[in-house]
Amino acid sequence: MKATLANETVGDLLRDWRRRRRYSQLDLALEAEISTRHLSFVESGRSTPSREMLLRLAERLVLPLRERNRLLLAGGYAPVFTERSLDRPDMAAAIGAVRAVLSAYQPYPALAVDRHWTLVAANDALMPLLAGVAPHLLQPPVNVLRLSLAPDGLAPAILNLGEWRQHILERLHRDAAASGDSELERIHDALRALPSPGATLQQSEPRSALARIAVPLVLRHPATGERLSFLSTTTVFGTATDIALSELTLEGFLPADETTRRALNPSPAS
Repeated sequence: MKATLANETVGDLLRDWRRRRRYSQLDLALEAEISTRHLSFVESGRSTPSREMLLRLAERLVLPLRERNRLLLAGGYAPVFTERSLDRPDMAAAIGAVRAVLSAYQPYPALAVDRHWTLVAANDALMPLLAGVAPHLLQPPVNVLRLSLAPDGLAPAILNLGEWRQHILERLHRDAAASGDSELERIHDALRALPSPGATLQQSEPRSALARIAVPLVLRHPATGERLSFLSTTTVFGTATDIALSELTLEGFLPADETTRRALNPSPAS
């Protein structure tokens, strides 16, 4: 069981993250440019690390900002990374950038989610693809992954559901392991338990050359019945120093073939 915030130590956290990153003490010591003996003393509690040392170790271990604050608290220091609500006035520029990116994907769907895949924003191209989704799945807070895999969600329209479901579950599993976020593990288990009739890895169509290098999202348009094939892209704020902003992910879906491009953008500008 993971230690609680009240009794976890710097050593507990460093060992846990070092093992998650598959670093030996020597590996981390070399990365942080300190001696293995010094790191061993920090992990065992025989040495009290400075605030700067903890931040250096956290950076070398690529800890999420939320976890860097947690490490500082365990060491007796105040957190240095803020977590602002995304609707605050001082976040307006960042949210404006998010909306600009989402708008740039038009006429193709794009959305922004938080660290637990809760919908934060979406462009206008997304909603027409969700026409057949049960209304309760669209009531805030909307979990995008549940929306995708639920039997009364987008799942019946996904033509490669088995492949897409496995892709989502594997990604969630990796993200949970990399971040140490137990809520992602819970979401993974809940999605895995959803009934998914027909979601086998055996495809109803020959596997395309594209599917051998990336996992496409292939679905049937709810209004026109057209077969649409998308490749997903992921964008994050690489220099964010606010926790909420650092945990924001933009997912865009670009056409994977000419048929999809023409279906969603029949009259592109010349």
